[in-house]
Amino acid sequence: MKTPRFGILFLIMVLSPAVTGAVDFGLLLNQYAGLKNSENNNFEFEYNAGLVPRFSLLIGDTGSFFLSAAMNIEYTDKFYFYPELLRTELFLNFGQIDLKAGRIIYSAPFDYIASGLFDGLQFIHSSRAGRFGLGAWYTGFQYKKSANITMTNEDQLLFNSEVDYNNFYGTYFAPKRLLVSINWEHPSIGEFLRVNTAVLGQIDFSKEGIYHNQYLMLKLGFHVNRFLFELGGSLEAAQMKRPEYSVDNEGKTTANIPNEFTFKMAFSGELGFYWTLPAKFYNRFSLVGRYTSGSLKGNEIFGAFIPVTSKNISEIFTPKMSGITVLTLDHSARIIKEFGTNINFSYFVRNDLKTVYNFPLADGSAEKKLLGGELYARLIFNPLSDLQIKLGGGAFFSQLGNVWEDREILLKMELNAIFSLY
Repeated sequence: MKTPRFGILFLIMVLSPAVTGAVDFGLLLNQYAGLKNSENNNFEFEYNAGLVPRFSLLIGDTGSFFLSAAMNIEYTDKFYFYPELLRTELFLNFGQIDLKAGRIIYSAPFDYIASGLFDGLQFIHSSRAGRFGLGAWYTGFQYKKSANITMTNEDQLLFNSEVDYNNFYGTYFAPKRLLVSINWEHPSIGEFLRVNTAVLGQIDFSKEGIYHNQYLMLKLGFHVNRFLFELGGSLEAAQMKRPEYSVDNEGKTTANIPNEFTFKMAFSGELGFYWTLPAKFYNRFSLVGRYTSGSLKGNEIFGAFIPVTSKNISEIFTPKMSGITVLTLDHSARIIKEFGTNINFSYFVRNDLKTVYNFPLADGSAEKKLLGGELYARLIFNPLSDLQIKLGGGAFFSQLGNVWEDREILLKMELNAIFSLY
């Protein structure tokens, strides 16, 4: 019995110089309240509160460990309670090579394709030739609403379902997918051109609605005085087995998976213009256009572009970035250290009449494409170093399009407060 105790004591003595005085604990309280109306003009209230403990320590001179989790309370039509493991990262540096492992942040060159926390491992090599990255991540251990993966109809049904603690494994976790990425970025080639490129592959481990795909992404940016221009695009190749459903005499639904894969290609593009004004405070305008291909009638080769994560690029009207064009005019300012503002206007156009979208409005014209515009503003207030308050509000005007010309204006107001307890 003495030997194990001596070994543990020896290990503590060896590691203590590396971590003594470098341990940090913290506790955050994040609260959100929102009020919005639906298409039938009924107002809906939403509340979410999360208690987030976090822990970090330094490992030697070049490493660190960070751990965070949350206990969340959510109310829509009733109260929900769910735990969640957040960013949990081991970071080690070996000269020009960085290693990250755990639940770590990954973002593709276009964040509407894939971004968020994923479980995996990433190597990054930095040199004068740029930053090379290689990583692999798994999504099946994450909370489904945080992962926000809805690539197939089966994914969407899982996302919309409530967490059932009697079937926790089948209702809490995100779809089971493996992501592998190779990327290269350079901040300034010739002190002029910024390059960010990646190849991302996704393997679907679902039993129904199998959807494998790969993305080739390239994003370029260059500065001219106070102006920044960005442009780029992505090519998607997908291999699919779409289930065919049948109903027997007893009303039981069966999914029949085809033996062979079908193939398709899809593409997306982005063009951005950013202007930082010559002011004493941060003051920037931007105009960004994003395009994702949709299903083409009679074309079996090209189809709808499907991202891995369904990142919202707007606040009220939140379609998937599939078969849609979004134009956004934005202004952000940090007037003083404690106070900032953001206001943007987005306009939406669908690129096909076939793809099923997650629109907040139903029905409408089946032959027209102009969906409408959204105006949204947000105030950000930091009265204390450990307190941040965000107040936002806006409206989506379907009357600015021709799909839902006679629908009500959708309104939304929200209040978010983040307080560091210690």
